[in-house]
Amino acid sequence: MLIEVNGQKVEATAGASCGEVLKEGLSKKQFKNVVVARCGETLLDLGTSVPDGCTVLEGVEAGSETGLNVIRHSTSHLMAEAVKKLFPEAKVTIGPSIKDGFYYDFDFERAFTPEDLEAIEAEMLRSVGSDKVFTRSEMDIDEAKAFFTAQGESYKLEIMDDLGGGHFSLYQHGEFTDLCRGPHVTRTGMLKAFKLLSVAGAYWRGDEKNKQLQRIYGTAWDSPKALKKHLERLEEAKKRDHRKLGPQLDLFSTHEDVGGGMILWHPKGALVRAILEDFEKKEHLKRGYDLVQGPLILRQELWEKSGHYDNYRENMYFTEIDEQRYGIKPMNCLSHMLIYKSKIRSYRDLPIRYFEHGVVHRHEKSGVLHGLLRVRSFTQDDAHLICRPDQLQEEIIGVATFVKDVMELFGFEFQAEISTRPEKSIGSDEDWDRATLALENSLKAMNWDYEINEGDGAFYGPKIDIIIKDALERRWQCATIQCDFTLPERFDLVYVGEDGERHRPVMLHRVILGSLERFLGVLIEHFAGAFPVWLAPVQATVLTVTDSQNDFAEEVRLVLAAKGIRVEADTRNEKLGYKVREAQMNKIPYMLVVGDKEKESGSVNVRMRHGDDPGLMSVEEAADMIIDAARKPFLDGGMSYSFSTI
Repeated sequence: MLIEVNGQKVEATAGASCGEVLKEGLSKKQFKNVVVARCGETLLDLGTSVPDGCTVLEGVEAGSETGLNVIRHSTSHLMAEAVKKLFPEAKVTIGPSIKDGFYYDFDFERAFTPEDLEAIEAEMLRSVGSDKVFTRSEMDIDEAKAFFTAQGESYKLEIMDDLGGGHFSLYQHGEFTDLCRGPHVTRTGMLKAFKLLSVAGAYWRGDEKNKQLQRIYGTAWDSPKALKKHLERLEEAKKRDHRKLGPQLDLFSTHEDVGGGMILWHPKGALVRAILEDFEKKEHLKRGYDLVQGPLILRQELWEKSGHYDNYRENMYFTEIDEQRYGIKPMNCLSHMLIYKSKIRSYRDLPIRYFEHGVVHRHEKSGVLHGLLRVRSFTQDDAHLICRPDQLQEEIIGVATFVKDVMELFGFEFQAEISTRPEKSIGSDEDWDRATLALENSLKAMNWDYEINEGDGAFYGPKIDIIIKDALERRWQCATIQCDFTLPERFDLVYVGEDGERHRPVMLHRVILGSLERFLGVLIEHFAGAFPVWLAPVQATVLTVTDSQNDFAEEVRLVLAAKGIRVEADTRNEKLGYKVREAQMNKIPYMLVVGDKEKESGSVNVRMRHGDDPGLMSVEEAADMIIDAARKPFLDGGMSYSFSTI
């Protein structure tokens, strides 16, 4: 039979393996880099026979996204083999590939130590050196259950019961055999670039009622060079970790007496938040939004009417007042719809854009809480746009343009995803189709590329998610635009049309930054704590050489403060070098040094946190330089936001 490989026809004998066929159609260099084969949407081991009816066969390269997933999944098997050899009593559960790496969960009587990880990694390297072959086999359910029962692997029995079916595939290399769909690399010798990273607790099937397992995380790549680059990036990420920098820069803290996922904002952190909120309020007003505010709790009946009670209840907190049940809001949309309904609206009134910095609470499991990035109490820059159907595309484009302006201000690259209807949802198929099409048409009109994220929409409508990329090339989801035909129907939102009849509007739910807590966590790591000048809680500090300049330092501070610059004076009886280093550690953009010479001439000696030394200048010149630096990002982005005097 003839099979197309890389644009040319290859004659393949009956029963030929995928690897044999690809080897004929690819150059030696190309084939060396192939880890598995692809026929249509199906991935195949190189040792598997070419399926009947397959006319086009592709080689999946190691460095591709799919190839890396295969390498990482195979490396998780390699790790499980090593664990079982060193700790035979450990039971294996599941071991998938994940972004940048893999993990495997084990049931073991004691906690794995860092020394254990070193031993496991060394055993993995021995297996790589032995170049063991990955072999696929199939068993019927009775045979498979008997096999894993004999191995003492009770979790595999439970997995098979959940999967159902009469046959299962297994993969073996050396003495280790695992229940697995595959595919895998051909030999362990192909797995030469990996590193075990950490151990964490993980409940079986993610359920807190189940036994807690131990999850060993690792990373794996297609080459030692790629692995080295990733490990360097991880080291840099540790230095930028907002959970470390936040307390170090006196921005925020958490406290076990307060509870998990609750943030205590210190003066500097609260100031950064206030600057962000001030910027956002001005931008929203400029773009035709109205500021509104809703209560923190609303009666349970409203959450039932909206569908939140049935579809989002596990993420909500409830309380009782005067024998009435109330839900603590996880979102702000209900209040905004009730404000809309407070009077009759005409088609001439639309679109209406309500904006609120709304404090919301969501019940997150303790195991997923993570600094500012995953909290239980947070503030959303939430808005709801209520418009006529004929205005919908223009409004979506307006929000997307707003997102673009703001993300470029912070120096983020970004891309768009459209998330479609999830299994648990409300509303008609017709409304979901209309909403999804409106989002797609809007992105097409803007010439934005986008990907489809199947089944990840909100329960009431599809959405555009904006994924940003930070300085370490990590991806974060912040902004979102959700299109909703369903809640306006449930809450009977109407407007009087030009024909004098009642019509149903459409509602967009949207955030620009998203959770302020999460966005600030991302910003801290993106900038390594060195906020841009306009956002820095302290923009300048005046440093004295001796006590004799204290009065002049205060004069300088007052001049800068009068111009709206956020400035401090460090007049402590410490050496200048110590003060400079501390200011640099605190990421203060400008250090204005004053000694006797500067005092006599009424000038300051300017130093900057990244090491530049503009030198001696007048106080006015220094003030102008700081103000210009704070304004520059807005001028470069064509935005008219005025320099904040907060």
